[in-house]
Amino acid sequence: RKNTKRVPSFRKLLRTSQIKLDNKLKNKQYKQKSAAKKYRKEQKKLREAVRDAISRKPFPLEECKKKQVAKKWEEKEEEEALPLDMMDEDDLKLMEDLAQKASFLTRDLSSNEPVHIKKRKHESVIEKYEKVPRRLQTEPEKELIHLLPIKDKSGIIPQAVEKPVLNVAHDEEEDAEDMEEAEDFNEEPLPVLTPEEMAAQRRQKLQERKMHIAALASAILSEPDSNIKKLKELRAMLMEQDPNVAVIVRKLVMVSLMEIFKDIAPSYKIRPLTEVEKATKVKKETQKLREFEEGLVSQYKFYLENLEQTIKDWKQRKLKKSNVISLKAYKGLAEVAVKCLCELLVALPHFNFHNNIIVLIVPLMNDPSKMISELCVEAVKKLFKQDKLGYASLGVVKVISGLVRGRNYDVRPEVLKVFLHLRIKEVELQKDSEDIAPKKKFMTYKEKRKNLSRMQRKWKKAEEKLERELLEAEASESKEKKLKLHTETLNIVFVTYFRILKKAQKSPLLPAVLEGLAKFAHLINVEFFDDLLIVLHSLIASGDLSYRESLHCILSAFHILSGQGDVLNIDPMKFYTHLYKTLFSLHAGGTNEDIGIVLQCLDVMFAKRRKQVSQQRALAFLKRLSILALHVLPNSSVGILATNRVFMQTFPRMDLLLDNESQGSGIYLPELDEPEHCNAQNTALWELHLLQRHYHPTVQKFASHLIAGAPTEGSGVLPLDLSQRSATELFETYCMKGMTFNPPVASAAPRRKDTFLQRDSFVDEELNKQLQQHIIETGAHKPLDFAKHLKESSLA
Repeated sequence: RKNTKRVPSFRKLLRTSQIKLDNKLKNKQYKQKSAAKKYRKEQKKLREAVRDAISRKPFPLEECKKKQVAKKWEEKEEEEALPLDMMDEDDLKLMEDLAQKASFLTRDLSSNEPVHIKKRKHESVIEKYEKVPRRLQTEPEKELIHLLPIKDKSGIIPQAVEKPVLNVAHDEEEDAEDMEEAEDFNEEPLPVLTPEEMAAQRRQKLQERKMHIAALASAILSEPDSNIKKLKELRAMLMEQDPNVAVIVRKLVMVSLMEIFKDIAPSYKIRPLTEVEKATKVKKETQKLREFEEGLVSQYKFYLENLEQTIKDWKQRKLKKSNVISLKAYKGLAEVAVKCLCELLVALPHFNFHNNIIVLIVPLMNDPSKMISELCVEAVKKLFKQDKLGYASLGVVKVISGLVRGRNYDVRPEVLKVFLHLRIKEVELQKDSEDIAPKKKFMTYKEKRKNLSRMQRKWKKAEEKLERELLEAEASESKEKKLKLHTETLNIVFVTYFRILKKAQKSPLLPAVLEGLAKFAHLINVEFFDDLLIVLHSLIASGDLSYRESLHCILSAFHILSGQGDVLNIDPMKFYTHLYKTLFSLHAGGTNEDIGIVLQCLDVMFAKRRKQVSQQRALAFLKRLSILALHVLPNSSVGILATNRVFMQTFPRMDLLLDNESQGSGIYLPELDEPEHCNAQNTALWELHLLQRHYHPTVQKFASHLIAGAPTEGSGVLPLDLSQRSATELFETYCMKGMTFNPPVASAAPRRKDTFLQRDSFVDEELNKQLQQHIIETGAHKPLDFAKHLKESSLA
């Protein structure tokens, strides 16, 4: 039959990938080697068979048997011979016929075998011996596995491989020997080690594990693509079974893997390949990259599962069957696992399984263990601060909202306080803004058919394709998408806040809610303003709030009114009254830190709403703040005096309080909590004279500046470093948290001996002589003898 297989053309060879050609070449070489090996085996077997046949050549038995039979026959003939004339003709004829057959002479007549059986047995003995395959008795028969044949120019070459046969008996014997050795070993007593030897042995083991971890980690970091499989070997050390070093080794492996993943993880999310992509032929480099990404994602997943299981085991107080690690040690392992998860949460917000890490970390923010809770809270704060796009923040906020609702608002306040670190400064406040600034959209096919000609459609298609490519190449998130994410995030935050205000007003979460409302109040939709102000006022009027919570309520209300609330016709007089009443609850003790909130409230209530504030109200607050400056720490005094400076420069006729002779109707009532009716115009700022003699130099400067009328130029003007800062900045600058005095106190110069006056200059001469004589007498006296004195007193 003619071979119709054609040689592939050059064009077809060009289309064939290099990998396929390499595989074909390898298969061809392997087949040639197999055929040559098989031929050599057959030739070897044939040579051995010939050699064996020559050495064991069978001796022909026919001649020997013929001689033996002939001798016996002659003896019988001699003994029992009958004369031929005495035999019948029939018997004689039968004997002659049998004599012509050789088998008759050599046959053993005593056997019961057929006549020609031995003839068939012994004919062509050597040829049959050569044909029979020779095998040793101990060698088991080998089965062949038939493979696909190879077609060559000479024809079809069959292929077969020997099936490996397990020597079960030999394995059983080896197992029995191993068991006997193990029993013998167990019978021998273990050597007793001293504590020093045990410590040295433990240090040696630990050093070996550390070197192994370092070697694997350095190999992975040097060539991640080719050594990605070593991640599995390193991860297997998380299951260290040696009880002496198990805890430390597992901690080291956790931290090492965390640092490795932080270094080798790409800056994009790896998605799984589709079936079409898997079936498509790709370049060798692309295939290598795919294998690396697949191995990285799978090992990262297994690593996170190990960390999660460690935390769950500690939470459930569950021991493993091996009992390698105690329950006390599990806490340390769990803390290291939480630290690793927190690091990965902050370092890899773009990588795979980030949402899974969020789901693990957020419930631990409410953990009874203070250390673990603080770790998780700090990690979430860092994530919020560095998240510029908003994807990670949105995921965390969703999980926190679900946690608060699922626990029926029974969570720690720190869980809600993390919302204060969100990087949200603007959101989509109105839906009509989309109509004012519509998004740039590509035309649909129907619109093109309706409005454009064929040539215009062609150009439009090319233009849109180019714009899409430019957007992809830009690789930056659009402002609209960012605003949309921030809006969705803030909506979830406000929903959480409003639920707590509505259903859990006596919850410990209320301060965190009010603080959050104070920060994000300017971003709330106008529709909620009326209801929110009513709720805030009812909370203040109930009297259940502490002074700090009420300050947050006031700050939230004025943030609402200072933003979009300007268009609302709402009189916030009740909030001014409450702040005026709350000021005297502050002092130099623990409440000194809350002066910062008061300064923020005053800035929003007076500086940003100066047109809505009456003169009587401003005078009353100026007088009460001056009184408060005497009772607080220096940093608070500086902040309050800076606010008073703003009052005197913003509102007219504030210098009334600097004139002691000015008289008006009524008498100042300092105990009255109504700023409009306390007659503050009839008093004076005498507190400034006391503050002028304050021990803090900055307070002295501000007091002197205010007594001069807070001038902007001239002799009483403040230095630039004080006049250009806000009250809140000055409060934080001169803070005394570190128990340091700002500015530092100048050290007193040490007094030298030569600066003292000589005693002779002011002592009388006669008195001086007596003093010198007394010094000489006292200097020459003998040492006291207490034993002699005791003897004299005992004799007396």
